Amino acid sequence: MTPSARKLAGRVFEILAEAEGKAHGKDMHEVHFHEVGALDSIADIVAAAVCFDNLGIERVVIPKLCEGSGTIRCAHGILPIPVPAVMNVASVYGLPIAVTDRKGELITPTGAAFAAAVMTDTKLPETFVPQKVGLGAGKRAYEIPSILRAVVFESGSDEKNCQHDHNASSEASRIRNVFQGSAQSDESDTHGAANIIWKLETNIDDSTGEQLGFVMELLMNAGARDAFYTPVYMKKNRPAWLLTVICDHDRIPVMEDVIFKNTTTIGIRRQVMERTCLPRRKEVVSTEYGDVEVKICTYGGEEKIYPEYESAAAVAREKGISLGEVYKKTELAYKNPVM
Repeated sequence: MTPSARKLAGRVFEILAEAEGKAHGKDMHEVHFHEVGALDSIADIVAAAVCFDNLGIERVVIPKLCEGSGTIRCAHGILPIPVPAVMNVASVYGLPIAVTDRKGELITPTGAAFAAAVMTDTKLPETFVPQKVGLGAGKRAYEIPSILRAVVFESGSDEKNCQHDHNASSEASRIRNVFQGSAQSDESDTHGAANIIWKLETNIDDSTGEQLGFVMELLMNAGARDAFYTPVYMKKNRPAWLLTVICDHDRIPVMEDVIFKNTTTIGIRRQVMERTCLPRRKEVVSTEYGDVEVKICTYGGEEKIYPEYESAAAVAREKGISLGEVYKKTELAYKNPVM
């Protein structure tokens, strides 16, 4: 199990524990094991994390998750559908839920937690080319088949707009489109979203270094694409820190909640920004020291390789060598693979 798969699985468990804890009025660290999930849930989460990591997907589009209606009996009695844990996950992470007239539970807390951990977008690009299609059917019998469909595809014009050079090699990032109840048609919004990102900023002059370090950890664990501090001088020449968070639109409420709860700031500025990004993919490179995960970007027909820090650091610790040596050997191994 790779470090990135382990991190994803841990993130899913964290989201699930938060949702169950809120449903039971407890802190996430006080949630009992049976409330988070039994052995089958652990197997589902770990296996899904490993498979997702192997696909090397960086963007996930979930236009909607179809849910049933009515009630369900569980260990805590009879609960309305969607169950409280699913509602908690959806409200915090912005999962788009469509309630259908089918009786029964179609979205489990585990499924909602995994969707929340990987979702980056809720709108499909205007055009796309399907590459692979996977279908999974549930065991329960409904009047309409209960099917989960996952599609790996390459986007069309939107991905080209993301490249600085429109004539460069078009190796578009793969996107997964996940939606439940594929046998049910509707008029989903299929307009492609522009490649934009949100920047949140706030000036902080009276929080301790320990608090700010803790906030950084919380922000990254909550799904920030990046977060950093810049030293500034505020009014009356007070030394302070400018906290900058880069995130997707659906993560703004979570980011702001973390900042307001854990710092002394009383206001956060928002700015939407367009960005230019390079096509990229993930691979695993076999070196003389072991396997190293890498990110490969393409620009002007030329590939640039970037070893993933956590993967390279693990190899360096295990072999007792420098991180720079692992980086060097990884780049050489990628350019000159052993046949």
